[in-house]
Amino acid sequence: MSDAVQPEALLAERLARAITLAGPIPIAQYMAAANAHYYATRDPLGTGGDFVTAPEISQMFGELIGAWLADLWERAGRPAAAYVELGPGRGTLAVDALRVMAKAGLAPPVHFVETSPVLRAAQAERLPDAVWHADTTSLPDDVALIVIANEFFDALPIRQLVRALDHWHERVVACQDLLFLPIAGGRVPDAIIPPELADAPPGSVIETSPAAVAIMRDLAQRIAAQGGAMLTIDYGYAGPAIGETLQAVRTHGFANPFEAPGEQDLTAHVDFATLAAAALSAGAVPFGPVSQGALLTALGIDARAAALGAKVAPDRERLVAPDQMGDLFKALAVTARGWPQPAGYA
Repeated sequence: MSDAVQPEALLAERLARAITLAGPIPIAQYMAAANAHYYATRDPLGTGGDFVTAPEISQMFGELIGAWLADLWERAGRPAAAYVELGPGRGTLAVDALRVMAKAGLAPPVHFVETSPVLRAAQAERLPDAVWHADTTSLPDDVALIVIANEFFDALPIRQLVRALDHWHERVVACQDLLFLPIAGGRVPDAIIPPELADAPPGSVIETSPAAVAIMRDLAQRIAAQGGAMLTIDYGYAGPAIGETLQAVRTHGFANPFEAPGEQDLTAHVDFATLAAAALSAGAVPFGPVSQGALLTALGIDARAAALGAKVAPDRERLVAPDQMGDLFKALAVTARGWPQPAGYA
């Protein structure tokens, strides 16, 4: 038996050492470190992993997204374009979407924003001609961008602000003997709290994601300048709102997010209203959000399921039923000014 220290132990020890030396760290720093290690060291998808995303449930999901993109591109005048996907998993959605897009005459170069070497390898097996990027800053700047972000924003680091008796405080992560726990940290300026939430009762939590806003603003600026559209699908809400949504998923079940950092997926619900506002401020046009179930229904999932046969009925139900993914997951569309209104956003 090897005496080598396991990578997950090293991560927990590094975080514990940082906290011991410099004091508790913000939730965002803890979440960023944990997810960076998690995604860099495994393929988390599928029955043998920790969770399953919509593209892995059924080909119908990616096919309908591809049809959505091709329709919008066609009505926009068939401009030169690049396909961009943020956090593309195994590349399953891209393969299904590009197959449908090609039938409509849209065969753009593929650009993936992905940092995980494990997932990059899986993507390369399916789409070897793709171009990989560590972030959005190196994406093409001379063509329209058609961007997909499915279950991407939920994994970005969040800040948590907690209300004390008379002030708001940043929630931070403390550690003792490799046991991590959230506590209230320093006071934050009142000006950063949404006015409608400023007088929330003690114990209330607000979540924000500066990283998500920055990425949305960058992409919206590019879309506004270059042309194009973006579709973001994730679980979330139309905020701002009071509530704590940080969670961990491991082996298809919920876990304590402050246990085993780097060994489970940490996510938080997406504030779609804030993302829409960021896109609008950057010069793009937001639509929605609408529920995933409503969007897929509008795009024709019932007809596609009927064509594929009874075997896909459970998959269709899982994607659109209100008590499964249909209502919890929402879809926000963003387009350049002058582009047509996307399908599903009447």
